[in-house]
Amino acid sequence: MQVHAQAAVPDLLRSPRPAVSVEFFPPKDDASEAQLWSAIRSLEQMDPAFVSVTYGAGGTTQDRTVRVTARIAAETSLLPLAHLTCVGASVESLRQVVSAYADGGVRNILALRGDPPGDVRATWTPHPEGLDHAEHLVELVRSLGDFAVGVAAFPDGHPDSPDLDHDVEVLVRKADAGATFAVTQMVFDAEAYLRLRDRVALRRDLPITPGVMPVTNVRQLTRMAELMGTPLPTSFIDPLLAVAGDAEAVREVGVELATALSTRMLAEGAPGLHFITMNHSTATLDVVQRLGL
Repeated sequence: MQVHAQAAVPDLLRSPRPAVSVEFFPPKDDASEAQLWSAIRSLEQMDPAFVSVTYGAGGTTQDRTVRVTARIAAETSLLPLAHLTCVGASVESLRQVVSAYADGGVRNILALRGDPPGDVRATWTPHPEGLDHAEHLVELVRSLGDFAVGVAAFPDGHPDSPDLDHDVEVLVRKADAGATFAVTQMVFDAEAYLRLRDRVALRRDLPITPGVMPVTNVRQLTRMAELMGTPLPTSFIDPLLAVAGDAEAVREVGVELATALSTRMLAEGAPGLHFITMNHSTATLDVVQRLGL
């Protein structure tokens, strides 16, 4: 078993072994929290490099996210990566959340601007006493203690970005502010990930780990892609649509697609894989086993 006591995520992403990590979403109630813990215990056997728990849309579920993340640090062998967003938060409240993470033994934080509450496609408006960009949040977290700070990357382009050049520039600015690693949005096209990674590598030494989701629900996938503003390549969505009426077939095709995508990105030097689990463990475990990881 890996020793995670004071491990820093960027160090894990620079190790010779691919750093496989997993992402959960925050439970809305006690029943879904029980399901989350079942998935966490199942994936603990996989010994992931780190695990993260996101916020709900618009920064909701923050309190539960902070509590679950601290509990992972206290009660499991897993290394938690804490999420932090600017949504609806004053600088003072952000300081308090960072302090709560630190008190819970959490030293790795993913600093995100976040999506506008209510409608992720709406125009972003910062809290009147808050922060406007992720790079400013990175600076704040770095000023509050010895944290390893990661940021989001957008292989298919951030919804507010005009082009790839702008996305590269933003990632470089986040690195200049103190970010030492990045995790991408869900990747559906290996070429998009490699294009962004290679452009950033020309300017900064910033490990970028791709997000991968083994699809088990086509409707859920299309809804998430729509919310993120991410195009679904026909090579990815067509095989899923062809079996959309058969849940078991969707799961198998989803695992095959995730395995092929992961194989390609690892072969091209991706530092790891960040699996978006949707709080279910078996499809991710299948992919990891097929990859021999």
